[in-house]
Amino acid sequence: MESGDQVRASGSGISRRTFLKGVVASGVAASSSAYLFRTSAAAQAPVAAQQATERLITLQVNGATRRVEVPHQETLAITLRYRLGLTGTKLGCDRAECGNCTVLIDGVPRYSCSTLTHTVRGKEITTIEGLAGPGGRLHPVQQAFVDELGFQCGFCTPGMVMTAVGVLAKNPHPTREQVAEALSGNLCRCGTYPHYVNAVMRAAEVS
Repeated sequence: MESGDQVRASGSGISRRTFLKGVVASGVAASSSAYLFRTSAAAQAPVAAQQATERLITLQVNGATRRVEVPHQETLAITLRYRLGLTGTKLGCDRAECGNCTVLIDGVPRYSCSTLTHTVRGKEITTIEGLAGPGGRLHPVQQAFVDELGFQCGFCTPGMVMTAVGVLAKNPHPTREQVAEALSGNLCRCGTYPHYVNAVMRAAEVS
């Protein structure tokens, strides 16, 4: 007498074992296909979302109106450097720690690497390129940095200058301690902090 696994399905010539194996294999294949298609769609979703949120906005930069297309998640540092060509704003840590990317927003020093571009619409943005006067005359702070040899490699200098300008706008006659405290959010890998403080004090005297 034949076992159940060996009994042929009526008129089909297929054993139960073969039939069950086929059903299981079909189910696994269907599940795998669904997973792969779902994964592919999920991977493409962020790209589609990014394209959907990109739009044209208006910024006030260095006294000029600039129209630029910016994704919602883009930082001001990226917009200034790579969309507007204002490369004086440096990218260092890209996590709001070194101060190299400092710009003025409505006169207040801010880290542009941690500021979303869409949040500064309607505000006045000033970069290192916007400080010079007519004919390229240096801002008093810029000139003081040159006179005091306040830098070595110069990579951190734009951020230092922008912070100093913001400090003197708020407090035209600071003490050395106040200047040192104000510049503490800007890192100088060359270690020329005393020269930077001297430069800010010199600019305060000139102003």
